[in-house]
Amino acid sequence: MRDLKNEPWKESLKHLAMHRCREMWMPQKMNPTGSHLSRTRQVCGRPAALNRNVGGEDSIEGEWPWQASVRKMGKHICGGALITHEWVVTAAHCFRPDDDPYQYTVMLGANKLENSQPQKQSIGVGNIIRNPRYAGEATSGDIALVRLIRPVRFTNYIIPICVPTANVEFPPGMKCWVTGWGDISEGQDLPSPKKLQKLQVPIIDTQTCRRLYNIDMGQSLPRKQIQNDMMCAGYAEGMKDTCKGDSGGPLMCKINREWLLAGIVSWGEGCAERNRPGVYIRLTSYQDWIGRIIPDLQFVDARKSNNKIKNQGLSGADGRETSFFLIALLSMLVWTLNNVLALA
Repeated sequence: MRDLKNEPWKESLKHLAMHRCREMWMPQKMNPTGSHLSRTRQVCGRPAALNRNVGGEDSIEGEWPWQASVRKMGKHICGGALITHEWVVTAAHCFRPDDDPYQYTVMLGANKLENSQPQKQSIGVGNIIRNPRYAGEATSGDIALVRLIRPVRFTNYIIPICVPTANVEFPPGMKCWVTGWGDISEGQDLPSPKKLQKLQVPIIDTQTCRRLYNIDMGQSLPRKQIQNDMMCAGYAEGMKDTCKGDSGGPLMCKINREWLLAGIVSWGEGCAERNRPGVYIRLTSYQDWIGRIIPDLQFVDARKSNNKIKNQGLSGADGRETSFFLIALLSMLVWTLNNVLALA
């Protein structure tokens, strides 16, 4: 009689089952270039680099890994935010209706625009979709979706930001962040090597923002209005604000350990002027529109930690339910195998 307990195939089978169980549950490590090869779902809004709590200063590499540079004929014109492996959201005013998408590229993973960095990925643009409500400067609908010609490779330096569900609120006074490569003051370019800048700004309620913009209006026409799909952030005294070149960039707020895209840099009057805070397009106003164009995008309900909601209702699209089932099945197989061998 053979001693099944000492058979080499028994240990091999057991180890294989346990290895497969671990492989499905544990995310794989980054390779030396930073590429993430895990089969588990990609977590949005969680950079590998820690965010430093200072404002108006340089960002560190990997701190804002969804930050995009929208470029026309190789020149930076606007910011943007990566929201999936092939879609970037930015401002509609960055493009003209007759623009050829193939004139544009999107640079991701960049911290310095002018220096060579191995983590940068530059990808061509296949399609530009401007919101149909947009009718010109300071109007509603200043949002556009840019589709890349190929999916981006996620790394430590490139991951998407979370997109909130329509019911997520960013209350007045909440401290959020805006990033970009825009001018450091009106008419003054960001100096070489053009390192990504970040600024902490508080959310301003809409009524207060409207009152601020009514101060010292003079006879300027057309009169700009803060519409319902807009939100304001910044300081009544000025001094800190976005500027030319920051358009389309992300206004980001952190909830439940995840960074959510609250707004898109849209317009303002001057740069850091008194009583003229920055005006952003409110992302939650466009969940339906974004969802129709990107049906697989998972929106984040920030009221519940890590609760992902897909456009077509709750589902196992992120693979967690499937993984849990297979893990339980493999665990049962290992347990059964051990008991069978113990009786042999």
